[in-house]
Amino acid sequence: MENKTKTRKDLHREYKERVKPAGVYAVRNLTTGKVLLGSSLNLEGPLNRHKFMLKIGSHLNPALQKDWNEFGPDQFVFEILEEVKIQDDPTFNLEDELTLLEMIWLEKLQPDKNGYNLNARIREA
Repeated sequence: MENKTKTRKDLHREYKERVKPAGVYAVRNLTTGKVLLGSSLNLEGPLNRHKFMLKIGSHLNPALQKDWNEFGPDQFVFEILEEVKIQDDPTFNLEDELTLLEMIWLEKLQPDKNGYNLNARIREA
């Protein structure tokens, strides 16, 4: 029987090659209902960064950091609201699809009025 154990190098290559989900996410305050809306071509990165920055007390959004400190981490949820559905079509454009989702969620949640967003630009890398 052949050994099928993957090497660390194989696992690293597979991780790098996998398709990363693009879409819209939210950091929601369960106490106040306020939300930080964001979007990214790689959803995992910003969500992890927001959690980390809040935990160490260095988030770039002072209002969000203040509420995190006041209400505690148990009163916040980090959620993916919607992922871009990849289409097997030569005219499909991931960035355009993400822009459309951003517009829909900005209109729906209005986080610049009812949340932590400082402006309407929500896209991160």
